[in-house]
Amino acid sequence: MKHTLNRLINRRVILGVAIAAATTMAPGAFAQTKQVLRISTPAVPDDWHAKMWTVMKDELDKTAPGQFDTQINLNASLFKQGTEPAAMARGNLEMSSISAFDIAKIVPEFSIFTAGYVIRDPDHLMKVFNGPIGDELFKLVSEKMDITILSPIYLGTRQLNLRELKNVKTPADLKGVKLRMPGSKEWLFLGEALGATPTPLAFGEVYLGLKTGTIDGQDNPLPTVRSAKFYEVTKQLTLTSHLVDGIFISVSNKLWSSLSADQKAKLKAAAQSAAKYNNDNRITDEKQMVDYFKSQGLTVTTPDLDAFRKSVQTTYLNSEYAKVWPKGMLDRINATK
Repeated sequence: MKHTLNRLINRRVILGVAIAAATTMAPGAFAQTKQVLRISTPAVPDDWHAKMWTVMKDELDKTAPGQFDTQINLNASLFKQGTEPAAMARGNLEMSSISAFDIAKIVPEFSIFTAGYVIRDPDHLMKVFNGPIGDELFKLVSEKMDITILSPIYLGTRQLNLRELKNVKTPADLKGVKLRMPGSKEWLFLGEALGATPTPLAFGEVYLGLKTGTIDGQDNPLPTVRSAKFYEVTKQLTLTSHLVDGIFISVSNKLWSSLSADQKAKLKAAAQSAAKYNNDNRITDEKQMVDYFKSQGLTVTTPDLDAFRKSVQTTYLNSEYAKVWPKGMLDRINATK
């Protein structure tokens, strides 16, 4: 009888403790589990493309507190550059920023944005992709890649460096100029379309090539010109602005489809805030760099951009590359103001 009474008492004590614990923990125990957002990027910590992810994280923490666990992985420490689209399609990665070149491998229609003089400037970039053209192409990306694009962001504008002073107004003025380009056929075609003699050369050999005269010029965004010190072995910076490059903040469809309408809206808004942060800072940097190169003794010139644009676009339209472009797409892009 005594043992039976003790067991009854113990059960009541255990039940009481369990009820008390459940009552105490109820608000947290049944709260929604945070949605993990693993982000993979090759960007280094000082790059605006790295810092923008923190802007997105802070925005989400403010607008959707407790709903997302945003994990930022820099320096390609989670996935190698170029492998992120496949990882997102498989559901092994939630977010990344992917290039037009990456997209064009799966969505050929997107290759129009790898051609010269299609996008005029960062403002044009955002207007094209945040309008009906972007809506149409992003739908194809979602269908073919299992990825949803949340926002375009500005990567940089490629300019020309020449080792000797030259009066460059139109593509004809670059005739015979040995212009270093990356080794793929797409890049070499762009060099040819610019009017130059495209010369493939590894990036690590460009400085010496300019110094010795193996090449007469090179093209890169201004931050690269500065970091690689190409201004030390060139005399002229010609602002051709021949390729305004963008990349795209993207999320896996697996994650996107699991979110509520409210969460989707807040995630997209946070991505757009990150894009604006990147764009504003990168554009400011590029403007300041022109003055820096002038201070280093470079002559800075601007050619007839309309002449370059017309010539390069005509060259592309008469090439095999334009065959996969959506009909009338180039005219629509050109007409976007």
